[in-house]
Amino acid sequence: MIVYDAASRLFTLHTQNTTYQMKADEYGVLLHTYYGPRLSGGDLSYLIRGADRGFSPNPNETGHCRTYSLDTLPQEYSTCGVGDFRLPSLEPELTDGSHACDLRYTGFERWNGKYALEGLPAFFGGAQWQTLVIFLEDAAAHLRVELYYGVLEEHDLITRAVRILNRGKSSVRLRQAASVCLDFQRGDLEMMTFNGRHAMERCPSRAPLRPGVQGVGSIRGASSHQHNPFVILCEPACGEDYGLCWGAMLLYSGNFQAQAERSQFEDSRLVMGINPYHFCYTLSPGESFITPEAALICSPCGFGQMSRQYHRAIRTHLLRDPMAGTQKPVLVNNWEATYFDFDSEALVRLAQAAAPLGIGLFVMDDGWFGRRDSDSSSLGDWQVNSEKLPGGLEALVSRIKALGMKFGIWVEPEMVNEDSALYQAHPDWALKIPGRPCARGRSQLVLDFSRQDVREHIYGALHAILASADITYVKWDMNRSLSDVWSAALPPERQGEVYHRYVLGVYELLERFRRDFPHVLIEGCSGGGGRFDAGMLYYTPQIWCSDNTDAIDRLRIQYGTSFCYPPCTMGAHVSAVPNDQNGRVTPLETRGIAAMSGAFGYEMDLSQTTPQDRAVIQKQTADYRAYYSLIHQGDYYRLSDPFRDPLTAWAHVSQDKREALVSAVYGTVHAAPPFTALKLKGLDPAQHYQINGAGSWPGDALMQAGYPLPLPWGDYQAFQLHLCAIEE
Repeated sequence: MIVYDAASRLFTLHTQNTTYQMKADEYGVLLHTYYGPRLSGGDLSYLIRGADRGFSPNPNETGHCRTYSLDTLPQEYSTCGVGDFRLPSLEPELTDGSHACDLRYTGFERWNGKYALEGLPAFFGGAQWQTLVIFLEDAAAHLRVELYYGVLEEHDLITRAVRILNRGKSSVRLRQAASVCLDFQRGDLEMMTFNGRHAMERCPSRAPLRPGVQGVGSIRGASSHQHNPFVILCEPACGEDYGLCWGAMLLYSGNFQAQAERSQFEDSRLVMGINPYHFCYTLSPGESFITPEAALICSPCGFGQMSRQYHRAIRTHLLRDPMAGTQKPVLVNNWEATYFDFDSEALVRLAQAAAPLGIGLFVMDDGWFGRRDSDSSSLGDWQVNSEKLPGGLEALVSRIKALGMKFGIWVEPEMVNEDSALYQAHPDWALKIPGRPCARGRSQLVLDFSRQDVREHIYGALHAILASADITYVKWDMNRSLSDVWSAALPPERQGEVYHRYVLGVYELLERFRRDFPHVLIEGCSGGGGRFDAGMLYYTPQIWCSDNTDAIDRLRIQYGTSFCYPPCTMGAHVSAVPNDQNGRVTPLETRGIAAMSGAFGYEMDLSQTTPQDRAVIQKQTADYRAYYSLIHQGDYYRLSDPFRDPLTAWAHVSQDKREALVSAVYGTVHAAPPFTALKLKGLDPAQHYQINGAGSWPGDALMQAGYPLPLPWGDYQAFQLHLCAIEE
């Protein structure tokens, strides 16, 4: 709900549990007054006080008043060069060489429904949303800034985006254009980020804000394995089920930056958006720039409530899943079974072994095109290798479908090998700087997706592939970071636009494939989790969570990912042991339970399994189908912390609280272990439940006293509890 008080120029945004407020003051400065637990009303600007602060300058129109300074006021969208020395949100470079910006309020609009962003991902919806647009102006620079707010009351979600319009007669170069600025009149906050590396992504890291600036970001051309475009600010006492926290998520798949500053006067500011590294975007007169969307959730009840609100909003207002409303089939991918060494007969043998086990989708990974026998050739040559696949895709797909399975395919459209017909014909289509030797990653270069001609060629080649056979799934991979970033299609003064234009090009191509092949599910991938962000989820409703398929490592990866992203978006598969990434041996039952907390599948040669293992796999696929709606649509509860606790446990609970699936995995065990009672969450305290079809357990007792766990025998043991409410 958006409330406007004309007399005080006060804007109040109410959600189910929170209130967000800002005010245009007597000088037209848009002040941020409050974001926290829901309030009944009132003007919170009384919390903002002025004082004579040395070396904090005062705007010209205040005369000789020394108690009003932009350097000390909480602002809704911070600027630079006119007296605020904290983190800026916007930095323009004007034709006179100045970098100053002074934004003042000029008006607003509001309407029912949700705004959209041209060429960019954004949450969507109808009557559940309201939109507010606040107009700010820098009169000297002739810049108009439009602050967009989307309010989804049910899920406590407030989205932010910014449109910057050049209304002058000269060009303006944007050096920084953030999506969101949040000011807090307190300095005692802590910041949680989600960091890692390839094959170990999104591990939580939490620390108090220290004086000065701290943050995370990416300059790799993608959101990256190393840092995720989602951060949390919280009170020091905040935990999973208590305390006040604020989440900020950027819907962007390229270079990003999230910075928090604790200032000299013990207040805090969070600024998040496109990373200003190598960013310089020219706006000619009349042109505008739109920033990526940011999504904010404030939770007065800890991290768990925040996560569940993000999960619900993402599932219902961000994912555009062609298989929504149906059960996605369990898949098997041939990569870890064959790598590049396969032909049609080998693939059919793998599918024949998988089909009787309840697996309904066969995915052919890398190696099916060009002369692709290693990772050093043929990327860009998207024609079927007829020696490996006689008769082409149509013949292979027909044989797979005859087994009762659907067919999927792997592609890596954004990359090119120098040993390819495409590169030999168009070497200028790769990102590389003239006069410099280029760096390679996985023996490949990056195609310049900022170019329309490059995108048209790739689209045409892949369109022909997808149209040639009944393909229902595409794994869209990206196996290197961007370096040597320079486009042969842009002049020197516009090279600072390449990173952003590249991301827009990826989005445009994905949108075209979604439009022309609406039945095809596209799964995102970037060496696993290197581009696991909300921007990609708008186009690819599930993402391969990590190249690391070890069950124990995955517990940590999926735990960190769950703080923002719902389980249904996480590609999670069972692989063979010893694990290819770390050599660990874990029971097949444990691997299945760990992978069942996402979009479930297998990465192994099922033809080499024992009869005992095949029986386990049949049970796993049957269980997954039985629990599908719980896992994909239920509320998710973290019951322990795998970075700290000897047991990792989590629960999926139906929204009516009548059914739950609890999963738990032990780590290494020792002699004479203690007895453990696991406290559950999310149940109806007044309801009684059967567990695995037996007994009668009060919901309040299960949550307050716990459920007694069996003693483990051997490392990495796992179990599941299925709870069903007992009918009265």
